[in-house]
Amino acid sequence: MGNSHRVDGRAPVHGYYSSSSWIEGAAVRQLETVADIPGVRAVAGLPDLHPGKFGPVGCAILANHIHPAFVGSDAGCGMALYQLDLAARRIRIDKAADRLRDIATPYDGDIASELAAHELTPSDFDASLGTIGGGNHFCELQAVAEVFDEACGIDRDRAFLLVHSGSRGLGHALLERHVADGLKPLAPDSEDGHAYLAAHDHALRWAKLNRKLIARRAASALRCEAEPFCECSHNCVVHRSEGVLHRKGAAPSDQGLVVVPGSRGALSYLVAPLASAPKEALWSIAHGAGRKFDRSSMIGRVGATKSDRERLARNPFGGRVICEDRALLAEEAPEGYKPISGVIADLESFGLARVVASFRPLVTVKKIATERRQKEDRR
Repeated sequence: MGNSHRVDGRAPVHGYYSSSSWIEGAAVRQLETVADIPGVRAVAGLPDLHPGKFGPVGCAILANHIHPAFVGSDAGCGMALYQLDLAARRIRIDKAADRLRDIATPYDGDIASELAAHELTPSDFDASLGTIGGGNHFCELQAVAEVFDEACGIDRDRAFLLVHSGSRGLGHALLERHVADGLKPLAPDSEDGHAYLAAHDHALRWAKLNRKLIARRAASALRCEAEPFCECSHNCVVHRSEGVLHRKGAAPSDQGLVVVPGSRGALSYLVAPLASAPKEALWSIAHGAGRKFDRSSMIGRVGATKSDRERLARNPFGGRVICEDRALLAEEAPEGYKPISGVIADLESFGLARVVASFRPLVTVKKIATERRQKEDRR
C-alpha cells in the first residue's frame, strides 16, 4: 500500500518509494502541502518524486476540482515508443547521429495540412510543431538490451525510437492564463472549467501530433519506417468516477505498456502496469528516473572543462548525445538524475508494475547550435 501518512484534516498521502530512494524532503513537504488544499482527496508520490514549481513532480492527485497548476506548463507532455523497420546491428552510431541532427531544427513541413488532418485548430504556437524542445525532452534511437517477456511483442533485433516531448509554448501559455490571478481551482462544470478542459484537450492532441512528427522526421533521416508501439501522457487531467485525477510527471497504469526512461546515460525500461496495484497509487506509475539534483545546481558541477563536455557527449554504452548547448548539457547530465534501477525496483516491490524489456541508448538528440547549422546550410 505504500508509505502512508495522514494528519487530521489533510487528505491521505501515499508514498511508493523505499528508504533507499533519493527523495528530497522538499518534495515530501510539497506532497503534504498539496494534501492540505481543500477539495484534495488523495495524493500519491511515486519513486521519481522531486520538487517542482507549483508542486511535486512524480505524483498523482485526486481532487474535487481542476487545478491547472497541478498539471503544470506542459500539458500533454509524454513518451511515445516506435519500432523501426531497421536492424539495430546495422546502425553505425556516428553516421546515425549525423543524420539525426537535423530533427533538432525547426520542422519545414506543411504544418497547416498536418493540423487540418488531425482536426486541430491553428494556434500562435504551431511553428514549434515537430520540434523536441528544451529541458529534459529528447528523441532517442535505441537498441533492445533485454526482453523479459516475449509476449510483449518486442522484436529484439530491431531498433526503436523513444520520443519525449509535449505541447511546447502552447502548454506554457495555457498555464499562464490560468495562474495569472492566483492558483485558484476550477469547478469541472463551470464555464472556466469547461474552457480549461477544452484548451487542455487541444494541448494533449497537439503534443501527440508533435511526437508523431518528430518520429517521422527521425525515421526519414534514418531512411526507415516507424511503427507506433506505445504512448502516454504524463502531464494531464483525467475525469474518473472517483474525482478529477491530475498527473504531474506520472504515467498512467490503466492504459497498457509504459516506457520508463532513465537518464541519457542509462537504460530505459518497458513495463507492464499491474492490475492488482493498490488503488492508493491513483492508477499511476513513475514516468522516468526523476531528478536527483536541480538544474541550476548542475552548472559548474559537470561540463566545466572540454574533456568533461566530451564525456557528456557520449554515454556508457558507446552511444552519442547531441546537445550543443553547454548549459543544457550540464543540466541534463546523467549525474543529475536518480538511478533508474532504483525507480524500477520500487515499482516492482510495491506491486505497481513488472519489467518486460529494456533498451540501451544509441543516439540521444536534444539541441544543436541552429545559427551555426544555418550558416553551414548556406555554404
